[in-house]
Amino acid sequence: MNIFRVGGAVRDRLLGYPHHETDWVVVGSTPDEMIKNGFTQVGRDFPVFLHPESKEEYALARTERKSGPGYHGFVVHADPSVTLEEDLERRDLTINAMAIDEAGTVFDPYGGRSDLEAKTLRHVSPHFVEDPLRVLRTARFAARYHHLGFTIATETAALMAEIVDAGELPHLSTERIWVETEKALGERHPEIYWQVLADCGAVTVLLPELAVSHGISALSRAAPHTSRIDCRWAALLADLPEARAQEASERLNAPKAFSLLANRISGGRYSIKTALKDATECMAVLKALDGLRREEPFEGFCETLVALEQHSADAGSAVDLLRSARDVAQQVAAADFVDQGLTGPELGAAIQAAQIEAIAAMLTSQKPR
Repeated sequence: MNIFRVGGAVRDRLLGYPHHETDWVVVGSTPDEMIKNGFTQVGRDFPVFLHPESKEEYALARTERKSGPGYHGFVVHADPSVTLEEDLERRDLTINAMAIDEAGTVFDPYGGRSDLEAKTLRHVSPHFVEDPLRVLRTARFAARYHHLGFTIATETAALMAEIVDAGELPHLSTERIWVETEKALGERHPEIYWQVLADCGAVTVLLPELAVSHGISALSRAAPHTSRIDCRWAALLADLPEARAQEASERLNAPKAFSLLANRISGGRYSIKTALKDATECMAVLKALDGLRREEPFEGFCETLVALEQHSADAGSAVDLLRSARDVAQQVAAADFVDQGLTGPELGAAIQAAQIEAIAAMLTSQKPR
């Protein structure tokens, strides 16, 4: 058997870019031989094995033939006769279709190295159109390497549009779509992911709400100021009415925390400055954000708001005021009212009244004299 490091690890090594996972391909072997050498088989659809020590995945070289719609519509053929070149040909982009052997020799049958130098994302073969997930993956790579100057080859962009026009995207599961989307949101330029999807027509299929909003430009403004993925998702949906933001999150099966933050930004982004002028309304905002009980969601709201409103001199001061309101409200000690014999609803009402009084005093102290 011959073992090769393939895919992203090779690409990023040649780019001098950090990578965290390594994919391996084994040429000229069989499942029985792999198991005999201590590997554990884990793949159902095609032979993938875990290394006995590193636990990294090693896949037998294989070919794929389109047999139906969508991401899973393939017949896989894994056999000792499958060559490295045949295995690499089934990959999406030339920069992902390179391999390195144990001696450090680079195998590049499809011009990936020259495309790295040209900073071009180019499909390996016309079979690119057989897998709709490649639309999202290519958009994600465009986002990942945008700061390095990478662009999508014109003919590859045309194939992406062809996949969309063929109606292949609805065959993707929401889980697969979210996996690519979540990765893209973590890149340096997540807005490029959505812009690429808009350019090829995929946005109108995957997230039609974006087609009628300024979400991509909002994300572009916010992304440099927050690395939190949930905050970036909320920024993308910030211009939508709360109900539409909820629909968008549900459409892509976004995590509940992401959806909740997006709803809070959509529903409270523009009302917060007015609310901060009145202690009772300020208390209502804190309760709506669950800000007195949970730190992370509250800070997510604040961070998203500041990231979105970088052009506004008032954004930072409004968030600072909201944080101050939370701090003074949290300083109200429930034990003081318990000692007075209060219980149940009366106890809750007394605590809230004291919190509002504390917020009012803080707001008064913040007013210019």
